[in-house]
Order: sequence, then structure tokens, then C-alpha cells
Amino acid sequence: MESAEVARRFLAFFERRGHTVVPSASLVAEDPTLLLVNAGMVPFKPYFLGQRTPPAQRMTSVQKCVRTPDIDEVGKTTRHATFFQMLGNFSIGDYFKEGAIPYAWELLTTPQSDGGFGFPEDKLWVTVYEDDDEAADIWHTKVGIPLERIQRRGLADNYWHMGVPGPGGPCSEIYYDRGPEYGREGGPVADEDRYLEVWNLVFMQSQLSAVRSKVDFDVEGDLPAKNIDTGMGLERMAAILQGVDNIYETDTLRRILDRAAELTGAVYGRDARADVSLRVVADHVRSGTMMVADGIRPGNEGRGYVLRRILRRSIRNLRLLGGQDAGLMHELTAVAIATMGEQYPELVNDAATIHTVIDAEEESFLATLRTGTAIFDTAVQETRRAGGTTLPGEQAFKLHDTYGFPIDLTLEMAAEQGLTVDEEGFRRLMAEQRERAKRDAAAKKTGNLDVSVLDELLTGAGGRVDFVGYEHVTGEARLVGLLVNGASVQAAGEGAEVEAVLDRTPFYAEGGGQLADQGVIRLGGGAVIEVRDVQSPLAGLIVHRGVVRNGEAQVGDSAYAEIDVERRRAISRSHSATHMVHAGFRRALGESAAQAGSENSPGRFRFDFTAAGAVPPSVLRDVEEEVNAVLADDLDVRAFHTSLDEARAMGALALFGEKYGDEVRVVEIGDYSRELCGGTHVHRSGQLGLVKILGESSIGAGVRRVEALVGIDAFRYLARESVLVAQLAEQMKARKEELPERISGVVARLREAEKELERLRSAQVLAVAGSLADGAKDVGGVAFVGHRAPDGTGADDLRRLAVDVRGRLAARPAVVMITGVPKDRPVVVVAVTEGARERGLKAGALVGVAAKALGGGGGGKDDLAQGGGSNAGAVGEAMAAVERAVGAA
Repeated sequence: MESAEVARRFLAFFERRGHTVVPSASLVAEDPTLLLVNAGMVPFKPYFLGQRTPPAQRMTSVQKCVRTPDIDEVGKTTRHATFFQMLGNFSIGDYFKEGAIPYAWELLTTPQSDGGFGFPEDKLWVTVYEDDDEAADIWHTKVGIPLERIQRRGLADNYWHMGVPGPGGPCSEIYYDRGPEYGREGGPVADEDRYLEVWNLVFMQSQLSAVRSKVDFDVEGDLPAKNIDTGMGLERMAAILQGVDNIYETDTLRRILDRAAELTGAVYGRDARADVSLRVVADHVRSGTMMVADGIRPGNEGRGYVLRRILRRSIRNLRLLGGQDAGLMHELTAVAIATMGEQYPELVNDAATIHTVIDAEEESFLATLRTGTAIFDTAVQETRRAGGTTLPGEQAFKLHDTYGFPIDLTLEMAAEQGLTVDEEGFRRLMAEQRERAKRDAAAKKTGNLDVSVLDELLTGAGGRVDFVGYEHVTGEARLVGLLVNGASVQAAGEGAEVEAVLDRTPFYAEGGGQLADQGVIRLGGGAVIEVRDVQSPLAGLIVHRGVVRNGEAQVGDSAYAEIDVERRRAISRSHSATHMVHAGFRRALGESAAQAGSENSPGRFRFDFTAAGAVPPSVLRDVEEEVNAVLADDLDVRAFHTSLDEARAMGALALFGEKYGDEVRVVEIGDYSRELCGGTHVHRSGQLGLVKILGESSIGAGVRRVEALVGIDAFRYLARESVLVAQLAEQMKARKEELPERISGVVARLREAEKELERLRSAQVLAVAGSLADGAKDVGGVAFVGHRAPDGTGADDLRRLAVDVRGRLAARPAVVMITGVPKDRPVVVVAVTEGARERGLKAGALVGVAAKALGGGGGGKDDLAQGGGSNAGAVGEAMAAVERAVGAA
């Protein structure tokens, strides 16, 4: 039974029993304490806490999850994985143990021909919490499991809570007996390798207060409504139903693993180390694909760093398997999209964008590997010069932390050089970094308090703040909530910084790339709140952030809200222009040019999109010309609400990684652009006036940014450009259209003049070569030349002079030392003839002597070496030190 069929049967079973099927939430968690959704119940947490009203009392889902605390164990065992899918059924104050237990048993034991999973009844064992007689009795008397297959366990195994004050309760786990070949008899308490957990049923029945650990907490009392939360790992179920030993041999992961083996020439099952790498690649490619599909981009912090680490571990393990070429990740990502696409069709629709992001990260990391290898080689040289055989932990950590160089690669390359690595020092520094990260995360953790306060504000607004800003720029309202320093208050005086909630508002909350409105709220009691920012921290809640300018704001006051109309109009022009530029780039570059972010400011906007490389200037010009032609057509701009399915059917663009409900708002600009959007827009395209694209640049692997002006700001920019061009034309004594050619000619002549000056300067430097050779000093039978070139002489000229003088002295044992100060920092070059090398004199060693005196370092070959330092005043001392070293040889 394939994985997609396991998920389909699970959802269909519970849908037939009155459960609402809830689509998987994005991997980007709404919970501010989580980077990523790491459990099936996370999207349902507000319902369990009573903070939001659930869409139904009975729900079921297949939730995408990513869990990374044990990422280093992935591949080493057959149990650990970063991405997994959790099947769950949920009851919010509806059925409890008496319903959840029989449902689970029925689905597991119903024959596959009748829509179940077909588990033999005598293969199933269950555990219950040690004091949960009720669950044990249901399993025995209602379901019919013999008492000897019902085992009781303590808090550590069979009690669930969220780790913070809130709901908790005992749980009952269902295990499948894989047979004696997997371990000893005795049930789950004896061997959890043989008896494999397949389903966990959590019975939320208690309100917990203080929670100190998994097994140490206080029970405040019973919950007002009892809830059910269950979790069944799809990958583990698939392994059992497909008759394979572990999750890596199930259909979705095995296809990626086999393709990785084919591309690298590895054979799964032959070599333990290769098997580990193949499992890492299979898991991480799938995880990375799913994360990119949810709008996450590789970065150096937060969830972006998680994604980057996952992708780079994939690339690194492909290298270990022998895959040195670029493009391997593209091949494997295609397999991941194909295998997961049946369950998640958006993967197929967004395949071009997913490939662009992952391909760019692969290219970037391969470049990182090249850079890191050069840094590694330098570290090896420094270690050897110091007479050591162990690469310091600080160097290994720097390679890892600064250059993204994996520690296992450092270990491998060090071994190839006959060196070891101070792993203990590296692990210590890593542990310190993790501890800092934990402290930072703890500092950011808000628990449930802040959410509860915000939820109280939402309740005060009647469950939802009515946004009237599409039709109105002013409006009457009532002040239903105030926060000062995050705490709810009834009143706030003059000068107080507040967060104010109205029951209805024309103010647009920042979102979808559009900046928030600004303006004022005038209260019935005479107070005025100057609104500087507007946010929506919870769905349906709009919070106005600002300062009480005069009077005292009091909850319950009548209010009159006024937005800054000119600012709104300017921002709306920018937002409509962003839609049109997006459409223009998709026409020019194809569907892979998917929006990856935007910011719509008054008169100016930026638009980020996925692209494999820089956009040619000709494309920028064509898009700009096309967009302005559409503006001249003065197309009608229309916004309307419809279902998500209907919007997609009509070709409306859904922004990559955005979350949408069942009903969506579509914004059309004639037939030119059609996108899902909640922002504000102009009424006709002609109101934009003019769009001027300023240029484009890279902001990360696979993501480009275009910046542009719109309206009067674009006109002012072009007016300034026109004045500048007129001034240049006057100075160059040329017509405007002749300027490019005329300026190009001037620049070409300047470059030629610079080359001629450089040639003359080099000739002047080299002119002294003969006299330097003739004036060589005899130092212990070795001809020694020490010369300081004029300040400003380049390093290349210093090398050429040293080589020229050495050539004139080639018949003798000779050492030539040339120094100079090109850019405030001294440089030294040493050239040694073959006769001098036979006497044991080496350029690299002599440069080291000079560099030490200069306060720096250097190196090179035995015949020619270069170094430098920071103390220009020590050039004479450096020259004397080298001369002494020559005399002592």
C-alpha cells in the first residue's frame, strides 16, 4: 500500500464518521515559539487552549512536520528523519476515550478490501497510563484485547502535555508486533524494536498549571471540555504495510535513495558508510523540497538556516558518495516532487520555482566548498609551520560557522593531510553556540500569555475586527481594547505608546508586502491617537500602534478613524505596479519567475522573484516598456471574492508560500494580471501614471530583487535624469543620443593612458635591475641584493624586479630581496637562484624571516616567495634580518 493510499484511507475513514478534513497547514508555524511545525497537533493548539473557535468539533488531517533536534542522527539509524507526516483525528469537546479507542481499532483491523489497514488483531498490543483504568477497560471489554496485551506505563511514556501550562492528559499507544526475528517477547515494555508504536491516542482531560518537566507538573483541575488528539506516523505505517524494515525503504524515500545511488554509482546495502549517506540524501532532499514549497528560503538564521543546513548536508553526502558534479540536486528534487506530488499537487505546480531555489543553493555551496578548501589549506600550512599535527578546534569551528564547511569534511580532509582535528575543542565551541541559541530562543518564547491577551482583544471586538478600508478611508468605530507594554489596560494618558483595537477600521494592517496605513484615531472623550503602524498578530485581529497625542484614551470610547489618504493612494499605486511587473517578468522569463517577496511603499516598490541568474538589461527594458504600455491602456482594476479552487481555475496567481483560506480575494488588472491579494489597489491602471525600473540585483541564492518607482516619484526621477543628461551633453559638446558613444570613447582613452602610465612605471622600476645586480653584496659567498622600491610600487612590479635581478645573477649563488609599500602596508619579495638553494637557502623561509619583522606572514616556493606585514617602519630591520639569515647559512 503506497504512502498516498495510507493517507487517503485514513482521511476517508474519519470523514465517513463526521470529521471535517482539514488540509495540512504550512510548515511555517503560526506559533511564535516554533520555527517549524513539529507535530500534527500544532495547528490545532489554539482550539485545545480555547483561544479560537474550531471550524468543527470533529476534524482529521495529514500534517506536514519537520523536526531537526536529532539531525546529526539522520541516516545513522533507520528511525530518525527530519520530514514526516502525521495522521491525526481530533475531537474538541465531542467524543472522548469511548469513541477514540474503538475508532482506532476499527481502522487498524478492518480488512484492506473494506477500506481498512488489515492488521491481524493478535499482532496488536496497547499501553495505557498506569492509573487509567477507564482506557484499559474500554480496550478489554469493548474492543476485546486480552488483558495480557494491555500494559501500563508511567508518566514518562504515557502522559502528554505541551511543556507549558495548558491541557494535558494520559495517552494510550498502539503497537504492532513484527515478530521474534526483531527482538524478544514481552510486549512494548520489553522491546520497542520488535513491538513498533504505530498510533498514539492522547486524552486531554486536565488543566495543568506549573510544568517543570515531562514528569513534574501540577494539575490544576479538569478541563471544561475533554479533547482527543491522536497521531499516527505515515512513514512508519507505510513501512509496516509495505513489508519493509524501515522508513527509508518505503515508496517515497526509496525512490529518491535509489536515484541518488544511480547518480553516484553507490549500491545500497553493500557498505555501511554509503548507506548512511544515501539515507541522509533521501531524507534531506525530500525535507528541503517540502520546505521550499512552503515559501522558506535558504538563509543564515531561523528556518532559513534549517533549510540551508538540510540542503548542504545533502550536497555534502552526495560528494562523499562520489557525486562531484553540479546538477545532482536538480535530479533528486525532481524525484521528490514526483513521489510527493500525488499528496501535495502544489509541488508539481511550483516545480520550476522549487528547482530554481535548490539549484541556486547547490551552486552556492559548491562555491563555498571551493572557498572553504582554500581556507582549510591555509589552516593546514599554519599548523605545520607551528610544528603541530592537530588542526585547532577554533579553526574547525571557524570553517563550519563562517564558511559553512561541514565538520565531517574537515575531518576527512585533515586525515588526507596526515593531521587530526581537535574535535573536543570544536564540540565545545559548538555546544557554546547551541547554548547561546537556546538562551535566545528562551528569551523569545512567549508561552501562551501574549496569545491569550491578544485573543481577549479579539473577543472584545466580537470575534473579528471589521476591515472597511477597501471602500472607506474614514469611519466611525468603538475602542474595544488597549495594550500598554503588552499588558491590557482600561485607559492610557497623553504620551503613552499604545496598541489600540477598534471593532471596525479603515486602517490596512501590514501584509502581503504592503506597508501599513498611518493616520489618526479621534476618540469621543477628546483624546487623539496618532497611528504609526498597523499589524494583524492573529487572524481577524487588527492592532493600531501609536501614541496618545492628547487627552486620555479609554476602552469603550466612540472613535473616528482617519487614514492618511495620500499615503494610501501612493502605496496602492505601488501595489498595483508590483502586480503588473510580476506579470511582465513571468511573460519575459517564464513561470519560474515566481514572486518571493515584495514591499510596497509610497511611490516606490521592490519586487523579489526566483531566477537562476541576473536578468539582462534588455529584459528589464522590455518589461518596463510593456508595463507602461498597459498603463496607457487604462485597464479596469477589479477585486472580488471567490473560492480558492475557482480562483486557481481562472488562472489567478497564488503567491509562493502564502497561506490561503477557502475563500480568497482576487485582483484583476484587465486581462494582463490576475492574482490572489488582500491589499489595496488603484481603480484603473492609468492612475499609476508611470513605472520606472531602477535595476535588479541578487539578494540570495536564486532570488533577484527589482526596485522601481511609480507615479510622481518616477516622473521626478526621470526629470532629474533629463537634467543630468543635458549637462553631460553640454560638457561633452555632443547631442544627447551621441553621449554613450562619446563617453565610451573618453573612457577607452583614459584606460589606454592608464595602461601607458603603468608600462612606464614598470619600465622605470625595472630600469634599476642592472645596477642592483652589479651592486650585489657578498654575504658569506652569496650575492645578496636588498632594495626598497619607491612607495606606491605595486606588488606585481616588485615580483618582476626581483625575478629580473635574479636572472642577471643566475650563474652565482644569489638572494634578491625587494621591498615596497604599495598601499600603506609593506610587501616583501624574495627570489633565490639555484646555486643559493643548493646551499640550503629557500625563498619561503627567508620571506618568513622578513615578514616576522614586519608583523605579518607569507609563504611561497623555494625559488620565489612573497609576504608582508603591517609595520612599514620596520622595512630596514626586515632587510637586515634576511641578510643575517643569508650570512648564517
